Amino acid sequence: MQKIRNIAIIAHVDHGKTTLVDKILHSCSIFRDNESTGELILDNNDLERERGITIVSKNVSVQYKDVKINIIDTPGHADFGGEVERVLKMADGVLILCDAFEGAMPQTRFVTQKALALGLKPIVVVNKVDKENCRPEEVYEQIFELFFNLEATEEQLDFQVIYGSSKQGWMSTDWKTPTENIFPLMDAILENIPPAPIQEGTLQMQITSLDYSSFVGRIAIGRVARGTIKENMPVSLVKRDGKIVKSRIKELYTFEGLGKVKVASVSSGDICAVVGIDGFDIGDTIADFENPEQLEVISIDEPTMNMLFTINNSPFFGKEGKFVTSQRLRERLHKELEKNLALRLVETDSPDSYLVYGRGILHLSVLIETMRREGYEMQVGQPQVIVKIIDGVKCEPIETLIVDVPGEVSGKVIELVTQRKGELLIMEPKGDLQHLEFDIPARGIIGLRNNVLTATAGEAIMAHRFKAYEPWKGPIPGRSNGVLVSMDKGMTTAYAIDKLQDRGRFFIDPGVDIYEGQILGEHIRDNDLVINITKGKQLTNMRASGTDDNTRIAPAIKFSLEECMEYIQADEYIEVTPLSIRLRKIYLTEQERKVKGKSLVNQ
Repeated sequence: MQKIRNIAIIAHVDHGKTTLVDKILHSCSIFRDNESTGELILDNNDLERERGITIVSKNVSVQYKDVKINIIDTPGHADFGGEVERVLKMADGVLILCDAFEGAMPQTRFVTQKALALGLKPIVVVNKVDKENCRPEEVYEQIFELFFNLEATEEQLDFQVIYGSSKQGWMSTDWKTPTENIFPLMDAILENIPPAPIQEGTLQMQITSLDYSSFVGRIAIGRVARGTIKENMPVSLVKRDGKIVKSRIKELYTFEGLGKVKVASVSSGDICAVVGIDGFDIGDTIADFENPEQLEVISIDEPTMNMLFTINNSPFFGKEGKFVTSQRLRERLHKELEKNLALRLVETDSPDSYLVYGRGILHLSVLIETMRREGYEMQVGQPQVIVKIIDGVKCEPIETLIVDVPGEVSGKVIELVTQRKGELLIMEPKGDLQHLEFDIPARGIIGLRNNVLTATAGEAIMAHRFKAYEPWKGPIPGRSNGVLVSMDKGMTTAYAIDKLQDRGRFFIDPGVDIYEGQILGEHIRDNDLVINITKGKQLTNMRASGTDDNTRIAPAIKFSLEECMEYIQADEYIEVTPLSIRLRKIYLTEQERKVKGKSLVNQ
């Protein structure tokens, strides 16, 4: 039997998780000496590289001292908690990575809680000890306290701690004495993480992830919990609801380095990819053909937010996208449900619209961004939090919000958060920053990031995680300003924008095609204003000094997709196409808005 260790890496966004995996891959000589690999090898889709975050968990394996170590890179953001909860089922231990200055952040806490509850053995890595103002000892104490608060067992509290710098490529048991390599960490994994258990008996394997190949279709990935799985073996697929489907395994692969290797059989404890099973979902069990036994179904936290997805019906419909029909939109959302466990889809009264439930703004925006890059056109409505009635009381999701901010602007942040029904729990110094912790309704966080970054000149570091459902906190003020709405279709002119600059800030530049009902900017007052910025200058042959002023236009404000989602109100849509993101009113003409708009706002 090959010796195997299965380990998941947990960390908050930007604490150096994917960089550490790079160093492990290099130090275990997976690549040829002349092979060019680049950085962040595992963040292999464009969105992950652009945002610098891990969105989809991935498996790699390395050989170290004739032991096979399967490494599972997990997302660090709580919005992708659905990814984390299922892949932890494949691990026997976890590597908890913390920044030597920031310490255990909210998302680290979220995933650590799941890992400790599953009884996984932890190793703590305090990373970035080469940074200025780092505080490794304090961070170690903080993590011990975190484990204690999360009700870790005595065995879990007796964890090994390793200090080092992933970027510099060294790890050590003492942060003051750097080493030449990361082998102290690899040795700690072999010593502290229990070997993958070998269980004899009939086959049991839970599908915890999936892959897709254009040649063989969907590929099931999971860890063999009991028995041995073999090529060409007849099996039973036990669905989440207990229904049993007979099937046969065509091909088997195990993970080696960054790729997969075809094998004849896989024994319990190892992670493998299975080809040939149809109609499976994540959480299903591949079991013995004669006597199938189901493994415990993966439980996923409920979504906290929903958004309306609908087809694009603007005047610019179909100009930029390949997939524009409601059938295409429906097929794509159903396909996403297969692998995105934390997502839910609900049909609406309209055949063109669907309510998509997710874990937060980032979770939903990554789905929208992925779809627009694939060539889809659609419109999305304002994100709404999910309200529940618990014991006859109206309840809403409450989040724990953590803000690290320079002391001189902490007052502004507290004011902004308390306006949105936030409650200050902790205020303490952390290095040269002020550390603030709040409980705040999830709907209060929508649109808050922009305001906080503006008030603190971009110096605030914000993070939040779902806490619990609590009684409704009352009304929260929305956007304070109205918008500038186009009254005409055509091309914008610098002349018209210049003349209307005193009415507000514009989101678009001169020379852009617009349509009636499109949102062009933010009004300086709290009401909406209908304007015409397609008007050109009257050309005459009369010229006089002083009348031909040069136009001086302030730069247009450009919103990212998430900022748009946080900005819009109930009577507005975001039009998303492969090339453009536009804001618009649901009802395009002013007359329609007067008649129907009031009912939308009152809802």
